[in-house]
Amino acid sequence: MKIIQVPRRFVVSEWGGTETTILQTSRALQQAGHEAAIFTSLALSNQRRETLQGVPVRRFPYSYPFLGLTANDRRDMDKKGGNLLSLSLLLGLLREPGVDLIHAHTGKRVGGVVRTAARLRGIPYVVTLHGGFFEVPKGEMDQMLATIQNRPEWGRVFGALLGARRVLEDAAAVVCVGGDEYAAAKAKLPNQRVELVPNGVDCDAFAQGDAAGFRAAHDIAADRRIILCVSRIDYQKNQIGLVEALATVADQVPRAHLVLIGPVTVAGYHERLLARVKDLGLTERVTLIPGLRPDDPLLPAAYHAAEVFCLPSLHEPFGIVILEAWAAGRPVVAARVGGIPSFTQDGQDILHAQPGDTADLAARLIQALSDPQLAGRIAAAGQAKARRDYAWSAIAARLVDIYRELPRGRRAR
Repeated sequence: MKIIQVPRRFVVSEWGGTETTILQTSRALQQAGHEAAIFTSLALSNQRRETLQGVPVRRFPYSYPFLGLTANDRRDMDKKGGNLLSLSLLLGLLREPGVDLIHAHTGKRVGGVVRTAARLRGIPYVVTLHGGFFEVPKGEMDQMLATIQNRPEWGRVFGALLGARRVLEDAAAVVCVGGDEYAAAKAKLPNQRVELVPNGVDCDAFAQGDAAGFRAAHDIAADRRIILCVSRIDYQKNQIGLVEALATVADQVPRAHLVLIGPVTVAGYHERLLARVKDLGLTERVTLIPGLRPDDPLLPAAYHAAEVFCLPSLHEPFGIVILEAWAAGRPVVAARVGGIPSFTQDGQDILHAQPGDTADLAARLIQALSDPQLAGRIAAAGQAKARRDYAWSAIAARLVDIYRELPRGRRAR
């Protein structure tokens, strides 16, 4: 079977859970004897073709169909999830020989491109929802739309022609990675096939790491008790809330040190984060690393250097970094939000904090840092669960089962 995976963008410099899922499922599909490739836009990249860990990637020209955008506006939209248009991608999908199925990882106009290509080729397409499709907090949505506010949009006619508003309804199946979005999709798409297929993790890749090497590389003393957060720097991930919690944690855990790893996707939020660190007098207690390549050995090293991992998101479709922390044998504190409660158990393999509650987040971090027996128990339970339930080979096998159950040789509706 030949499968083309289609995200809106795909670049190492802006890596996240969606990119990890697409790359690792593609690799697992190849290892199972299938052919897999990634077709995407040239957003944030100038490489039209490359191969990442054995998976071919093709990128196509694109545009944002709004009048009056500056180069900075377009780059902001590249980072924040702008609704781009790529007719070159459509032609690429139509011309690629031997394709059996197209798997979209976005909706809007790119999803419409996939829908149209599948209809014209007479093959099915599947859509995976990675969060934020049905509901995004108003403040975050306002930030995302600020760039195009009051900009005339000339691309609506293309959206209509591509069927961008019917991407989910006309798909052969809709896949959700998180339990909350799965429930929402089942309710909103009562006549559609909706499947829950979680993200996975390469446990072997995170089983070992050079903790001392990581500390040396980033000048963090050996006696610092590291709280690690790996996620892109933006309002959704709530690093400012974590910094504010650190101020409380430091009163009871004097050697506490926060490490934030992730690409900056919202420059304004990054500036606010740095200002808050300074205002709270925490400059010597916070290390910010603007992203690591997914194959950088310092990434698993960071997990092994940490005493606890924290994900304080305000909304989160799944939280693949929780699996990475589990695979590294680290206790996890995370906001009880989005898809996280669907695969974690408070007090068993994680400590949940109330979303947006800085005091509760601080209390849970202090609990993990002050009770080594509890921390060891939840870390061991998480590591066992990651190995048992979340291997990429098992995730890819579930996708193949879905692919094979779809009607063959029919046109998308």
